[in-house]
Amino acid sequence: MSNGQTEPRSLPKRIGDHAINATLLGALGLMRLLPYDTRVRAFGRITSAVIAPLAGWRRRIRANLALAWPDLPAETVERLTRSVPDQIGRTVMEFWSPDEVDTRIRDIALEGPGAPIVTGGMETGRPMILVSGHFSNYAIFRALMRQRYGELGGLYRPMSNAPFNAHYVKMMEANATPLFPRSRRGLAEMVKYVRSGHAVAILHDQHMADGVPLDFFGVKAMTALSPAEMAVKYDAPLIPIYTIRQPDGLSFRIEVEAPIPAGDPAGMMQALNDSLEARIRTHPDQWLWIHRRWRAAQEGTL
Repeated sequence: MSNGQTEPRSLPKRIGDHAINATLLGALGLMRLLPYDTRVRAFGRITSAVIAPLAGWRRRIRANLALAWPDLPAETVERLTRSVPDQIGRTVMEFWSPDEVDTRIRDIALEGPGAPIVTGGMETGRPMILVSGHFSNYAIFRALMRQRYGELGGLYRPMSNAPFNAHYVKMMEANATPLFPRSRRGLAEMVKYVRSGHAVAILHDQHMADGVPLDFFGVKAMTALSPAEMAVKYDAPLIPIYTIRQPDGLSFRIEVEAPIPAGDPAGMMQALNDSLEARIRTHPDQWLWIHRRWRAAQEGTL
């Protein structure tokens, strides 16, 4: 039973979460009545023009760019305050359109020096740590691996909105299973899965309070060492993989970089930060600039 102090605060939050969940699901359900190309483009525009300003995303994008990329021209910053939310909206609608996405990605070829390692590892059951960031539609790669090999594990951070998180997990499971929540139990299950000879996909670009401060765009960002530590411990290649949205806004390429050389886990994760930064500098509108990636630096807690 909750005490008298916590209940007044938790009840409004639960009501608010359910209201947000109902609104989002209603909007997404209506959009699904449209043809696929139209709904993806339209929800990108709606997210950019309506959701982003209401949610304060434009302000957060400007703040992150001012910290991490201060020499970016003002007109580019303003363009990104609109193109980044558009990319987010497209990705969300693609999450909610798994059948159409499945059909469209079947013929995507893995490109890059790490591609043979990934395909060979999936075919033979070799443990692999496949790492990316919140870049473009990061779920496309997992969906493609599920099509071709039956499964690909994934680590995810549950959303704070519990009702919407349930739907989010369901959509992520449509891409590939198994999924492991970022929790003590989830991490233990993921380690067991890797030890048994499987690959797992991890997004490494979230603020981790229990991580270590590593450079990202020249600013310290708290970064988890666990992907590199797991790769070293289980002799699993640590491979950066990027799904890149193409100029038509609907199709993708997947580039697989060479594995990060095994060594000190902090050095390996710094190499992953550098790899992701290079991709973002090439395609700045495809990264989730609304993330509080540099929270510790911005709050002065480093």
